[in-house]
Amino acid sequence: MVARPIRNRLMLKRLFAAILLAAALPAAAADRPAKELFGAVEAPAPLAARSIGAYAKGCLAGAALLPVNGPTWQVMRLSRNRNWGNPVLVDFLERLAAKAPSVGWNGLLVGDMSQPRGGPMSSDHASHQIGLDADIWLTPMPKREFSYDEREKVSAVSMLARDTLSVDPAKFSDKQFGIIRLAARQPEVERIFVNRAIKKALCERATGDRSWLAKVRPWWGHDYHFHVRIACPKNSPTCKPQAEPPSGDGCGAELQSWYAPPPKPTKPSKPKPPPPEITLKDLPPECSQVLVAK
Repeated sequence: MVARPIRNRLMLKRLFAAILLAAALPAAAADRPAKELFGAVEAPAPLAARSIGAYAKGCLAGAALLPVNGPTWQVMRLSRNRNWGNPVLVDFLERLAAKAPSVGWNGLLVGDMSQPRGGPMSSDHASHQIGLDADIWLTPMPKREFSYDEREKVSAVSMLARDTLSVDPAKFSDKQFGIIRLAARQPEVERIFVNRAIKKALCERATGDRSWLAKVRPWWGHDYHFHVRIACPKNSPTCKPQAEPPSGDGCGAELQSWYAPPPKPTKPSKPKPPPPEITLKDLPPECSQVLVAK
């Protein structure tokens, strides 16, 4: 009966220590690009596990590491140190990987998840900030273990045909269809992002229950991997959930809109300036505590 009070006192002690450390952050740090601050940290915050903020503007406390090798998965691009996530995401990926052989998929090649403390990344993704997103390659996992060097240099294969409007049937088969459908059918999954041509192929192949297609959304890129996003877990009260997807399977007018030619400009348009960098002060206040926790 005394274990819980002791645990609560330890958590309060850690919280107060984190607040003091956050107050000690140099004032200039608040204006620095957050990707520089979070990208420089190599270990997770020793705090209770929770995803903080929004998928594209937040951070991660108490991250868990997905082991680089498992019975039915391998982590790629190890030098990036991005195989971290909320423990709920790590558990989900391990369970999904275990089910993969049931649809003829040997195992998962896992790309980016999150940094040890989440936050903006120095390159690529705008999301992946709160430990609930993961990229899974559409290239089948070999039956042998990749070397470290291979994990850095082997490229994922685009599923697109030369016209980029459809998939190449020599690359996108029932196996790719099966692993995406399997992931989308898991109750934790909020979204799966794929290239428009892959969404089109899924719509054409799906039979029977098509409800899972609503979770699969077309997005730019995503022709060589699919992006899985799981829902805010119970351990994360300040996580901002994703809005519900539109009704229907997304295979009609919505998908066709991705193929519509862009409207012709009525007058020359000035190039848009790049969006401002996300700074520490743009993130939830808790992220300052996450950043400096020791």
